[in-house]
Amino acid sequence: MTIIQNAETLEEVVQSISSNIEESWQKNSKPIKITRHFKAWWNEDCCLSLEKYHFSWSLENWRNFKSTVKKTKRSFFDDKIEEIANKKCSPWDFMN
Repeated sequence: MTIIQNAETLEEVVQSISSNIEESWQKNSKPIKITRHFKAWWNEDCCLSLEKYHFSWSLENWRNFKSTVKKTKRSFFDDKIEEIANKKCSPWDFMN
């Protein structure tokens, strides 16, 4: 490592280190595979949002994907809860 004598040289060294770390991360990181296995709530909006994230790998698109998944799950499970709550079941129904 060279002796850093001014702010400009320091900035260049820091940028170089940052670029090397980013390049190493991209080269060696394992891609995340999110699949649909056994997810009844998964829908086309989730697929599109995930594809958009995979295309850009941006933090904003990741947040949009997570938000889409959250809304989709909430809607799906709210419907399931309502369906169960609206069934007229008595304890005797479970015994027969």
